[in-house]
Amino acid sequence: MKKMLRRMVVLAMVVFMAGGAAQAAETVVGVDANFMPFEFKVDGKLTGFDVDLFEAIAKEIGLDFKWQTMDFNGIIPGLQSKSIDAAIAGITIKSEREKVVDFSHPYYDSGLIILVAADNEDIKVLEDLKGKRVATKLATTSEDYLKKNVDTKELKLLPNTDNLFMELMTGGVDAVFFDSPPLLYFAKNQGKGKVKTVGPLYQGQPYGIAFPEGSPLREKVNIALLKFMEDGTYDKLYEKWFGASPK
Repeated sequence: MKKMLRRMVVLAMVVFMAGGAAQAAETVVGVDANFMPFEFKVDGKLTGFDVDLFEAIAKEIGLDFKWQTMDFNGIIPGLQSKSIDAAIAGITIKSEREKVVDFSHPYYDSGLIILVAADNEDIKVLEDLKGKRVATKLATTSEDYLKKNVDTKELKLLPNTDNLFMELMTGGVDAVFFDSPPLLYFAKNQGKGKVKTVGPLYQGQPYGIAFPEGSPLREKVNIALLKFMEDGTYDKLYEKWFGASPK
């Protein structure tokens, strides 16, 4: 009987220690560090709207976490394999992704737009991309949209936005088609006077913070996110990065 009790005590201690270790483990959050103005690096330091937002959420819920920078096309597989515990990277909430990961409440409404050289007068709307060389980001909704709606001469699928801008600036493509925020940001900053956005926004799309299916972290993040949208915290971060209040 005493031996059994000792075994039970040892087992309980092991379970307790394992649970404590699990609780103490640092949460890993995936991020694509090449998506201005949502996440990018300045002098080696990660910054941007998504970065500020998640850091504020983490502080609100007492979450100890570390960033894991990665290519965008590795984020969903990383969540599925649970090698990361969450991800914030301008991730569009769409049905295909919702089948394999869970999303937070939407936190940003975006859309797709065209970027061309400043002196380009041939491309004004989506239909003008027919027969043209177009670049977009790999494994994104813009790739899906182009393949479904435009018969391009060549579709270049690249891993990050820097590659997209470089292709356009060096004449490797006639246009870039991608999420509006980084394209608008580039056109107003590094690409000012060299590139321009044209046409309307296509396929309105909300961004969400993503989690492995069934993650208990999702509910905590949602509560903090909705609180920020009520108390003005979200508005302040939005104005800091986009220069205007959210509509």
